[in-house]
This record gives sequence, structure tokens and C-alpha cells, in this order.
Amino acid sequence: MYSIIVVPPPTPEGDTDRTRFRLAPGERLTFGRSAPDVDLAIAHDGVSRRAGEITAQGAFWILSNLSREQTYVVENPEGAGEHIKVGPGRIDAPIPFEFSRIVLPAAGDLLAIEVWAPRHDYLHPDPGADNAVGGTTAPAFSVDRTKRYFAVLAALCEPRLRGEPHAPLPTVDQVVDRLRPNWPAASRTSVQWNIDYLAVKLRLKPGPEEADQGPRLNGKKESLVSLALRFDLVREDDLVVLSAARSGRVSR
Repeated sequence: MYSIIVVPPPTPEGDTDRTRFRLAPGERLTFGRSAPDVDLAIAHDGVSRRAGEITAQGAFWILSNLSREQTYVVENPEGAGEHIKVGPGRIDAPIPFEFSRIVLPAAGDLLAIEVWAPRHDYLHPDPGADNAVGGTTAPAFSVDRTKRYFAVLAALCEPRLRGEPHAPLPTVDQVVDRLRPNWPAASRTSVQWNIDYLAVKLRLKPGPEEADQGPRLNGKKESLVSLALRFDLVREDDLVVLSAARSGRVSR
């Protein structure tokens, strides 16, 4: 039977051998400061006596925030900054992530409860069936993973795909250094040209052939990375392009 696995936050002593709780569908786990009134006791004065409740629901789980004042944040450590906010008093908020981290603000500390849900199921096309129904006539975003512009985009996304959702974006010089082992001719000019090209290709700014140029795009790198991570244009598996041999020129 599928189960939700809940890993308590580390103890002040740094104990890594923490008890794990397994919840079958329909089972609940309460957490808070008031032992033994809750299933998972968190010994911290900044945590409510009865802070919240986790309920297993098949392949996902729901979170109830029983505190009066604190907002809880549920992060997806594998989602490059993807998160859900559960406000005070919110009951039964559905959490869709396979791996989650509940972050509890506690008097200056941030306590993390890890929750592992069952692996989600996905529809796999049947080679013998008509799969046109679920397909699209044209892709939402047309990117070629063999081109250098994609390597530039991957290098920009890399810090946040490596488990640091709020990591600062690399500078153009840092992107150049990251790409140069497989692209010896990489330079500030060529990398910046590819960033500008991506902004046009992904429709973040109008192309040069358009009469109305529109306002200058501020935060261009941030906008590119935000779009790429939000729609999975770059995944962690794609970072292999940063170590693979590169060839060919960018074509429009």
C-alpha cells in the first residue's frame, strides 16, 4: 500500500537518526510543540502547541495549518523554487509534490519537515493508438537542445536546478567560464548575444524586425530563468549539455 513518509526536522543536537512516520491513505499525523498531545513533537518555543496536520490521500497529501499567525511554506526542492503558501487556519491544502519540505517559521529559525509522497503516475502514449488527441499542432516553446543558446540557458538555470531555488543567477562572465571547456570561443559578446536571442525566441521581447520595439526588458536573465523553470524548458537532466561536446551555430 502506498504511504506518505514524514521526516521530522533535525534536533538542536543535530541528530541525523530521526524517526520516520509512514502514513497509509486516510491516516493523519499531527505536529506541534505540545507532547504528547501531537504525533510529532517539535521542541521549539516558536512552534504552536498544535501547529498542523498532515493527511495522506493516495498519491498526494494535504496540509492543515492550525496556527493562528504563521504562514507555512511548502517547497518543492526538485522544482527550482516552486512552492505553495498555506496561510494561518488554512485547512486541507492539497500538496502535489512528490518530495516536499514544510518550512515552519519559529522565532527566528526555519524548521523543515520533509514529506515524501508516492511516485506519481503519468500517461504514456500507446504506440498502437491514435495519440493525436493529447498532442499539440505546434509546440508551446520551440527550443533545440543541440544549440548553443540552450547551453547558455542551461548555465543560467543551473544554480537553481542544483537545489538552491533562491540562488543568485550567474553573471555573463560566469556563464562564459562555465561554457568555455566545451565552447572555447565563448565570450561575453557571444553569450550576451544568445541571451538577447533567447529573449526574442521565447517572446519576452519583440524581434528587431518589428517596427515597435517596445520597452527595454529589465531583468532579462531573471525573466528567462523564471520562464524556463516554470514551464520545464530546462530540467536537471538537461544540465548534461554543460558537459557534452558542443558543435554548430545558433540558427534563428
